Amino acid sequence: MSTDAAGPTTGAGYRRSAGSARGEARRQALLDRVTDDLAENGLVDFSLRRAARAAGTTHKVLLYYFDGGEDLLGQALHRLRERRIGNALAGASERATGATLAQRIQAIWPVLMDDASGLRVIDQAIGLAMYDPQRYAHLAREATQQYLGPLMSLCPADWAERRKLEVAQMVTATMRGFLMEWQTTRDPTEIEAGLTALVRALEREEAEG
Repeated sequence: MSTDAAGPTTGAGYRRSAGSARGEARRQALLDRVTDDLAENGLVDFSLRRAARAAGTTHKVLLYYFDGGEDLLGQALHRLRERRIGNALAGASERATGATLAQRIQAIWPVLMDDASGLRVIDQAIGLAMYDPQRYAHLAREATQQYLGPLMSLCPADWAERRKLEVAQMVTATMRGFLMEWQTTRDPTEIEAGLTALVRALEREEAEG
């Protein structure tokens, strides 16, 4: 993967258009197109020039709205996770009435497993963070933070915030492991067994009141 910036960036990036509604709308449209490309083609060979082709513009235009290739990549990954989380929560909300925490987690699992939702790219980003933590560790940290809030929202309302956070952290780490296992083995057997164990653990947690 390359995040070539085609020259030094000024650090101004999209902030140049912050005062313009039209400029922000343009930036968002570009980001959506790059995110679509990322979801379809993954991180391999990602570059500012590839992103420009996908967005139907030039790399110089992207440099006007973003602080280089890595900034664009980080924002596109954030947008992709937003889509996945939104779809997952929609799945959980369909069973929200009277549903337990365990049932809500079961409801979001098929959405997170869907390759069309960008699963491969999300796992590639985690792989980058593991391969070169000095440069890419923030991708994993940001992913974790992005998931914690929505997962906390699935917890019983009367739980203390600390308890919600602890459970959300457990679910995030466990499900991340399941997703990476799925990407590498494509064998659902052990993953389903692990998910069953996670569901039991959540049922016990909620039974404690």
